[in-house]
Amino acid sequence: MTIRYDAEAKNVLGGELARCSMDPVTGFFRNGCCETGPHDIGLHTVCAVMTADFLAFSRSRGNDLSTPVPESGFPGLRPGDRWCLCAPRWKEALDAGCAPKLVLEATHEETLAIVPLGVLKDYAVA
Repeated sequence: MTIRYDAEAKNVLGGELARCSMDPVTGFFRNGCCETGPHDIGLHTVCAVMTADFLAFSRSRGNDLSTPVPESGFPGLRPGDRWCLCAPRWKEALDAGCAPKLVLEATHEETLAIVPLGVLKDYAVA
């Protein structure tokens, strides 16, 4: 069972926010959901499907998401993993031409403050 920070959280389509991933466990609150709150200054709201290109891009920007950090319980991400990305980082990757696909039902509505829905739909997984 997922413990939600905000049981009323909505996705970018206006529906209930779906879980992004429990393997690996993601989210600012590490509850599998791309929820946000007042302490989430990074806005971890985009449920993205990792790609090799995006992981390399993120590493080049100083955020290595592919190297495991066992002492923090972080397994390192691989292509195909779902992960709650910071909306500004996803937009940065979009502008650089390497934005990963995303899961609309699991992407928090706060993302719309950074990226328009039409653009998000263009990157939605089928």
